[in-house]
Amino acid sequence: MAQATDRLRRYLDDELGECRSEDVEQRLDELGTLEAALGSARVEAELDVLSALANETRYTLVRVLVAAGEELCVCELNAVVDVTESGLSHALSALVDAGLVEGRKDGRWKKYRATNRAVALVTVLEGSVSE
Repeated sequence: MAQATDRLRRYLDDELGECRSEDVEQRLDELGTLEAALGSARVEAELDVLSALANETRYTLVRVLVAAGEELCVCELNAVVDVTESGLSHALSALVDAGLVEGRKDGRWKKYRATNRAVALVTVLEGSVSE
């Protein structure tokens, strides 16, 4: 922490022309307020969502469900990704836990659809990547 404080002091000295201990303390308080506003629970929840997407199979499933714009049966999803049934089940479970897909039983079939959260994330990602 001392090294970070020293770097902050040098930065503030450059920005302000001179830096007093009070300036460093004030800035540390401001930064602490920003960190507290994020909230560790919120950061953890967001990381869970990002972690769910950080796998080719899970990301492909989300992209397919968003593109479909409708429910797809597990058998249809299995035709899209080259994984075992167990792997598919595990991937879909992780996506449900992250709030990116919703599943429902339809007789003997299980169907999944993308949530609004998934649609929003895919839309943002599509807009942030140039080909």
